[in-house]
Amino acid sequence: MPIPTELVGSLPRPMKLQEAYADYDEGKITEEQFVAAQDAAAEDSIKRLEATGETYVTDGENRESSFATYNLADTLAGTGAADHLALDGQYFAIFDDGHNRQLPRITGGPFRYKRYASEFVEKNVKIATKPVKQAVIAPSMMMLLYPLEGEVPGYSRDAFLADCVDECEKDIRQCFAAGAARVSVDFTEGRLANKNDARNPWTNKNMLQEFIDLNNRVFDRFSADERRNIGLHTCPGGDCDSVHSLEVPYELLLSKMFDINAGYFLIQCASEVDRESVYKMVGKYSREDAKGIPQMCFMGVIKVGNPHVETPEEIKHELVTAAKYIPVERLGATDDCGFSPFSRDVKPAHGSPDFARDVAMQKITNRIAGAKLASEELGV
Repeated sequence: MPIPTELVGSLPRPMKLQEAYADYDEGKITEEQFVAAQDAAAEDSIKRLEATGETYVTDGENRESSFATYNLADTLAGTGAADHLALDGQYFAIFDDGHNRQLPRITGGPFRYKRYASEFVEKNVKIATKPVKQAVIAPSMMMLLYPLEGEVPGYSRDAFLADCVDECEKDIRQCFAAGAARVSVDFTEGRLANKNDARNPWTNKNMLQEFIDLNNRVFDRFSADERRNIGLHTCPGGDCDSVHSLEVPYELLLSKMFDINAGYFLIQCASEVDRESVYKMVGKYSREDAKGIPQMCFMGVIKVGNPHVETPEEIKHELVTAAKYIPVERLGATDDCGFSPFSRDVKPAHGSPDFARDVAMQKITNRIAGAKLASEELGV
């Protein structure tokens, strides 16, 4: 079997769509006009991805406020927030360029998603001619909605976490029921949990094992056959062409992450200084048998925050090197992160989100070509 490829999920949103998000927040356009702008960008994303030859296609998350908040509110500004949420929660991350992203705060129970990702899948399968995948948020990210200290009156932490697990399972199952062929769970908070950033208190709480245990409560509700098509994505962040935890030693995460019983992993690597050491660690820690299935390892061979387009030959070299350490039958190719996980992102290193969108398609096209070259060289 040739080396498979899969994108993480998001694509740069056109400036026209980003302006529609801003206009909707300010009440300048109706909900109908806002949704029409999302639909137009989503259809363009699907058609352009199909033209690259990508195996699974998405709407580029162009219908979503962000990978972390699509289920909570209509926009990043909090317009249309779900019940029992205040907009003054803790930072999810403080990025290297100094900007931050803030989460809402849970004020009472029960915790319920306002929107499920299956709503996007239902629309996308009507457009796509190729199999559709959908990324969903992990319960470990939702865990950060709850105050670090104390309890919400009338709503215990345990009750909240139980709701998080239930809602994530529902999100995944509904995506498959709506026609998704693959679902991946975003876990960018994994590496960040080891940062210990004094500006961001939750990173000082040694929460990685709690995150892993909570996520496994979801994965363990699915059969081995179901988990073959349920993945987990990790990266050091990606927003406005900046990252939040690239300096954190990767082994702190990789030595534990594969305890999660996902069927496949989308693993940032291209932006690492010592990529070969990452291949070694992935080969060492990933499991041939994760409760009945092998763990596929899709290695990031594309830098999403850099406008330089990797050549197919460069990608081939990385995959052939990775195959020295990762069994080739468990090796895949992906991008380091979603190309634009948050809906308001002008892609400063690229000059504009529209140019970044074109670059993303070129990178994806070359990733697929590089994986083919590597497959031929490795005889698979």
